[in-house]
Amino acid sequence: MGWLDRVDDQVDALTHARDLQEASRSAEAVGVLDRVLRTTADPYTKADALVQRLCALINLGRTAEFTRAIEEASGAVRDLPEPYLHGHLNALAALAAHHQGALDRCVMHLVRASRALKAAEDRDRDTAWGWHDLAMAYSYLSFHGHALGAIERARQHGAAAGIPEETFAAPGIRLRNAVALDHNGDSDGCLRVLRDIAADLARFVADGRAERLRPSSLAAYGYAAARRTALGDPPDGPEPARLLDHSGDSARARDMRQLGHVCLAVADGRPIEAITRLDSARVSAETLGAAEPSRLRSIAFSRAGDHAAAHRADRMAFRLAGQRNDRLRDVYIDGIAARIDHEEMRREAARYEGEALTDPLTGLPNRRQLERHIASVVSQGERVVIGVCDLDGFKAVNTHHGHHSGDLVLQRIAGVINRVMRRGDFVARYGGDEFVVVLSGAGMAEAAEVARRIDAAVRTEDWESLVPGTPVGVSIGFAEVSGTGTALRDALGTAFELADREMLRAKNRTRAS
Repeated sequence: MGWLDRVDDQVDALTHARDLQEASRSAEAVGVLDRVLRTTADPYTKADALVQRLCALINLGRTAEFTRAIEEASGAVRDLPEPYLHGHLNALAALAAHHQGALDRCVMHLVRASRALKAAEDRDRDTAWGWHDLAMAYSYLSFHGHALGAIERARQHGAAAGIPEETFAAPGIRLRNAVALDHNGDSDGCLRVLRDIAADLARFVADGRAERLRPSSLAAYGYAAARRTALGDPPDGPEPARLLDHSGDSARARDMRQLGHVCLAVADGRPIEAITRLDSARVSAETLGAAEPSRLRSIAFSRAGDHAAAHRADRMAFRLAGQRNDRLRDVYIDGIAARIDHEEMRREAARYEGEALTDPLTGLPNRRQLERHIASVVSQGERVVIGVCDLDGFKAVNTHHGHHSGDLVLQRIAGVINRVMRRGDFVARYGGDEFVVVLSGAGMAEAAEVARRIDAAVRTEDWESLVPGTPVGVSIGFAEVSGTGTALRDALGTAFELADREMLRAKNRTRAS
């Protein structure tokens, strides 16, 4: 008996949502799952829908929504005696924690997921996908051996449930292993793994099964082929560019498509175009490691004949890769392996659940989580711009319509800002009617465009129906964060002061107009 056999309500809708996610159509799956959540009273259906919804949000890269989605799914799953559900939720929570830079939580979720999935007795489709997502989490954390073991369990469970082998091909796992070797100076080892990935694709093509590969898998095969061409080892087989186009709405596959075309530009003798593409690329540091753009930049500069710039970029890639390894080591040195024992794990879970990281009114991250996020991004060497958004007319809302209406305005503003942000940007409620946005890898030009979008979205929102006769606006100020290490706290304070000053200037201009 599989997991869905225990669910009594809206099983067809839940199955349809799974099929959409397998086809890299996660945005559609979110719509299906939201309808289920609005109409079900069954706790098993609700728990399944919330776990699936978390998976879809991770696929879409909607980072700002991770924390609330995990809290809601955890609340629904907590009292249900189903190992699969606990295992899959923890595998997804590990992925989310990794994207948020919380490595200690990520490792704890990995261990909990593994224990729960091992306790699941049924070799069904859903348990297979739980092992698949656990394998992905291991892979993103560079635990490549664990990732290969977990994906093999996914294949075994999948075979028992009648799932074709190619569904769990998971070339992304070995791809991340390959580029990690290259980041650490082992280009020959990288090429060996990339050739193995190509051999797998060739086998699927020869057997007539390539068309049944998932879109995200095709994109990973495409990037593996493109990366080989950038290293001077052009593969046989399907064109990399054609494979890269099979991305669906997966955020990670879109990242690979952007970086894949950088590789192809290098291979085609267009290194300056490759560098230009890298300058404008918006990719998550988690997809292929923070070091990958720097390593590609080094390859492009080398092909362009600028060996000094290539050396600098290579040193940056090596530093970023080493920084990642150091952080992983620190997790264990700090005692994470001991803290996952039974009693300590319970205390840690209680601490994380009790620690206020989310604003209860808007569901956005709060000030504490905001500071952690900025510190994490800056420590990876990325440029960071912060923006302070303060509501205009909010005092009048509370005065004329009451605090309940004020709360509704804050909730709607949170949704409006989230809706217009770029993928990977971070939004938090700082306090009162003040929100903060964090733009990673951006400068003031990008910040000005984000400010324009936020202002336009707030202006066009239908405030009249919510608080009649009381207009609502927003004033925004941006500033860059300049500082690392021990100077980070001072740098953050300075940046907030500058952004706050710019916000007040914007507010004064609004009043004067």
